[in-house]
Amino acid sequence: MYSQITNAIEVTVQPAFLVDHSQPESGVYVWAYEVTISNHSEQPVRLLRRHWRITNAFGQTTDVKGDGVVGNQPLIQPGGSYKYSSFANLPTSSGIMAGTYDMTSESGDLLIIAIPAFSLDSPDQLARPN
Repeated sequence: MYSQITNAIEVTVQPAFLVDHSQPESGVYVWAYEVTISNHSEQPVRLLRRHWRITNAFGQTTDVKGDGVVGNQPLIQPGGSYKYSSFANLPTSSGIMAGTYDMTSESGDLLIIAIPAFSLDSPDQLARPN
């Protein structure tokens, strides 16, 4: 599990390789990841946008930007949390993801919240010697 706190907002990510959805012989590797966003601040925050930077084992990077997460722009109350699941696919057996969420506080402040970098590892990658 990977976790980071920015401006009293904690983002925790748990990735999992999806063997049944991957096709290594065709260069398709798929991971699911579950994200939990916990609000440790004293005011509600709304998640407006996401920005992911996904890097595969070849060092090729893809930026993914968009409004909200999985079609939602959740309002997270103080002491509350929001959880969602999504997926990523790569042409390589490993990679890394990191990013940011743009959130706004009840007082109107824009908050840039870090998503911790997390590794995408497949059994194929883990079996290879360094």
